[in-house]
Amino acid sequence: MRRLIINADDFGLTTGVNRAIAEAQQHGIVTSATLMANSRAFDEAAGLARSLTARGRNFSVGCHVVLMDGAPLLPPEQVPSLLQPGSNNGRFRSKLNDFVVASFRGKLQPTEIEAEATAQIRKLQTAGISPSHFDTHKHAHMFPAVLRPLLRAAQACGVPAVRNPFGQVWPLPFGDMVRKRHLWTRFAQLNVLRNFSGQFRREVQAHGMHTTDGSVAVLVTGSLDLKLFGKIMDRLPEGAWEFVCHPGYNDAELTKVQTRLRQSREQELALLISPEARDVLDRHGIELISYRQL
Repeated sequence: MRRLIINADDFGLTTGVNRAIAEAQQHGIVTSATLMANSRAFDEAAGLARSLTARGRNFSVGCHVVLMDGAPLLPPEQVPSLLQPGSNNGRFRSKLNDFVVASFRGKLQPTEIEAEATAQIRKLQTAGISPSHFDTHKHAHMFPAVLRPLLRAAQACGVPAVRNPFGQVWPLPFGDMVRKRHLWTRFAQLNVLRNFSGQFRREVQAHGMHTTDGSVAVLVTGSLDLKLFGKIMDRLPEGAWEFVCHPGYNDAELTKVQTRLRQSREQELALLISPEARDVLDRHGIELISYRQL
């Protein structure tokens, strides 16, 4: 049996992203979303989340924990190791490489990661949302020093599941990746990071939490279309998997946000609400579920 959670990241980023996620859930194949507690359109997203889940739809909402590209919920003086070094703007590091290096050099204080994650999860709960799971912006939780304090925070807050950010060894046919240089480069990076997958599973199990067999579509973030969607579904293994997506509208509000995903958000939305995408799932006998059914 093949089961699939289709999770829309960045809920709360902008009103256009919120609208797109709601449309993709109501009229398309999205079954889950992760909400950013420190986002500019949080209140609207929280209201949509409550409305969609109250209707008994196949929909779950988790916490998209942000430790990069934003500002902490906690006062900056409580999380100094998480902030951009040499800056007084009270914001997180903006570059993934800087974050990773700081993680491996032990410069990120686990107690600060746990405290900030707890604050973000609690904000969702205060807004009337019971998070079904958590993941992280830019998949920061794939690194062990970040994962452990996040799992402790989620466990203490009663969050039962976490995204498995690691994917298949060969998510697409070899020829597709060779012909597209950006896919091949991304594929090489992701396969290096797979070295952390075993430790990830052990940590999740030790904390008594649930996860999927892995994530798909991370490789094609920013370039997803119906053709690639079909090929990913062709190669989806047995088990429970998560399809990571980023629907949205490339509007004036999005231009004010630091993100590399702009026009691709509208392209993904068009895919997610298309009858062709649902036909692909039906043809392969893939069951759509939410994190509540994991």
